[in-house]
Amino acid sequence: MSLLKSHFTFEASWPNMRPIILKLLKQEPVTQTDWQDLFYSVHLVCLDEKGPPKLREALKEDIMFYIKQAQKRVMAHQEEQALLKAYIAEWRKFFTQCNYLPTPFRQLEASLRGKASSSLQKKNQPDESIVRKLMLDSWNQSIFNDIKQRLQESAMRLVRTERNGEVFDSQLVIGVRESYVNLCLNPSDRLEIYKENFEAAYIEETEAFYWVKAPEQLSNHGVEHYMKYAEQKLKEEELRAQKYLEPNSASVQLLMERCVKVLVAHFKSAILAECPRMIQQHQTEKLRLMLKLMDRVPDGVTPMLQDLENHIGTAGLDDMMAAVDIITQDSEKYVERLLDLFRRFSTLVKEAFDDDPRFLTARDKAYKLVVNDSSVFKLELPIRQGTGVASITPPAAVPAPTVIPNFNTNKPANVMNGQPESKCPELLANYCDMLLRKTPLSKKLTSDEIESKLRDVLLVLKYVQNKDVFMRYHKAHLTRRLILDTSADSEKEENMVEWLREVGMPADYVNKLARMFQDVKVSQDLNQQFKEQCRATIADSINIKILNAGAWARGSERVTVSLPLQLEDYIPEVEEFYKKKHSGRKLQWYHHMSNGTITFCNQVGKFDVDVTTFQMAVLFAWNQRPFEKISYENLRLATELPDPELRRTLWSLCAFPKIKRQLIFADPPAHSPKDFSQSTKFWVNQEFALIKNGKLQKRGKINLVGRLQLSTERSKEEDNQSIVQLRILRVQEAIIKILKMRKKIPNSQLQTELVDILKNMFLPSKKMIKEQIEWLIEHKYIRRHDNDINTFVYMA
Repeated sequence: MSLLKSHFTFEASWPNMRPIILKLLKQEPVTQTDWQDLFYSVHLVCLDEKGPPKLREALKEDIMFYIKQAQKRVMAHQEEQALLKAYIAEWRKFFTQCNYLPTPFRQLEASLRGKASSSLQKKNQPDESIVRKLMLDSWNQSIFNDIKQRLQESAMRLVRTERNGEVFDSQLVIGVRESYVNLCLNPSDRLEIYKENFEAAYIEETEAFYWVKAPEQLSNHGVEHYMKYAEQKLKEEELRAQKYLEPNSASVQLLMERCVKVLVAHFKSAILAECPRMIQQHQTEKLRLMLKLMDRVPDGVTPMLQDLENHIGTAGLDDMMAAVDIITQDSEKYVERLLDLFRRFSTLVKEAFDDDPRFLTARDKAYKLVVNDSSVFKLELPIRQGTGVASITPPAAVPAPTVIPNFNTNKPANVMNGQPESKCPELLANYCDMLLRKTPLSKKLTSDEIESKLRDVLLVLKYVQNKDVFMRYHKAHLTRRLILDTSADSEKEENMVEWLREVGMPADYVNKLARMFQDVKVSQDLNQQFKEQCRATIADSINIKILNAGAWARGSERVTVSLPLQLEDYIPEVEEFYKKKHSGRKLQWYHHMSNGTITFCNQVGKFDVDVTTFQMAVLFAWNQRPFEKISYENLRLATELPDPELRRTLWSLCAFPKIKRQLIFADPPAHSPKDFSQSTKFWVNQEFALIKNGKLQKRGKINLVGRLQLSTERSKEEDNQSIVQLRILRVQEAIIKILKMRKKIPNSQLQTELVDILKNMFLPSKKMIKEQIEWLIEHKYIRRHDNDINTFVYMA
């Protein structure tokens, strides 16, 4: 029994075990028998209670002895690359054995842990092995700590030589890094040794290298070359870091942050100082490079966005001002110039910033300022004094039909005492009219070209703040085209209405336009029925349009005029015809929207002249006395026209711009309608004629209607007032809508949501919002919160 026990002791087994262990450490061949004997010997030693600790200590001594020998072999090399090669070779040999040597000692580990069987050891976690830990700790305490600093410095110097363009075996640095990573057995942070040593040294060395190189590059070569240098070095360092730093860790990101700090952030001001010049000179490649660099720096892009905004705003307005003499007289050239600016700025954003959403937003913001600028084109709307209007929602009214015999227009006054706004909406509407009306422009364009240009108008319209002004003028032009039958393409007209709906124009505006097309179709049927039952003598000489006044005109636009007897006779017939069709409805006559054709005969020849009803009323004053001179006062009595309308009508007959021989003469001669006095004499030009190519024509037709004046002087002011009044109503409605949903809302949030709701119609001013809030509070629709005067509460 004692003999068997003595065979179990450490002392008895160790002499046989040690040679095999040394062979394994040195990676020398071990026979299958020796390998199995080692397992058995470990088992026997572990049967003795005192055996496992003794075996562990003996194993540690042999491991340390082997490491010391390896250290001597490494330190024998003085040259850096040779030292690193030797260290890496010794380390890789040792680390390989860290995975094999613990295998025969599982029984020892189980005994040292106090476990009954090594089978409970987790097979897939070799790093928890006591023997493996013993080996790595021994290496760390011995060779690694002794030469760690020298290893790091040598590795960093090699990386520096690579940055300077020299070539070396990159595995030397990678091997050092791997040893740092594999030596750590801290379960909470397996990269602790690597981070504290290799990573920190690598980042510090990189930063130090560029603190010296970067300023030299900038001072010697300038900003443009430096940007290329910085971008190139950032790419190089990222690739180098992916090679030399631990993958699947934050090391690369940490390094790149430090590189960006040294190479870009430190020189941010110098780089950005070149941005305005590059934008102005359209240096797109350099701007792309600058964006790449500044995108890496916090708030680096913000100054670039501001520079782009400033450039677009300044260049856009300068361009418009440079052509002010042309574009103020021609809406086509104005719109084309706006579109050209938009294309130029969009091209710049695409080529320089690759349509980055931030720069597209900056473009839109600046372009909106150009479009809505009032320094060149100014439309002033009156500021409504007082607290507001009497109701939140205007009462619905059923308008009476309006009758416009098919037998009007100077530009509305654009300067009143009030708030200036851009005239862009009006000019856009004028341009649409040129495309949709039978004009030289629309005739030379194909259908697709017209559609393309209309889409361009809608593109600009997107940036217009006061779309309600556009709709006012667009409706006026549409009314004129439908009444005079001058639309170039009826399908395009209806398509345009739907396109306005698609781009977000308010539904009530668009619906009114859609109703106008329906009215025209109904009116055509009524006109045909009237002709069929009226006298044959007048069937071909008159056309009537019976339309819904709510969509076409307002009652205040009606103007008194003494019609020629030839026209007065038709009115009872039309009214009688309509009364039979629609009992209880009343017709209202809008003579200022009517036109007709008269035949003018003189000693030169015979001419057909298209005139407005007002022009016809004036000309018929000479029907029975063609050679007399009639005073202004007598013409006023004869026609019963209000003074503004009579002056405007006479001026259109005395100074029509498209004819060389005017129809009416005045004495004394006038330079504007205001020059007419009560005693001014007017007479018919008996030598009136058409002149084409320098030759006198004895027959022909001329249109003196011009652009049919749909608005009277009084109604122009009412139009402007109605825009302001409608805006006030919209603001009130929107405030109530928001508060009804929110119940309680701070002032800042209310203003934000209010602008968002109204932006497709107009941009309310802060003053208007404040006034309407006060009005709603006064009339007890809303109230201020008891504890916060900047918070509003809805009152049911």
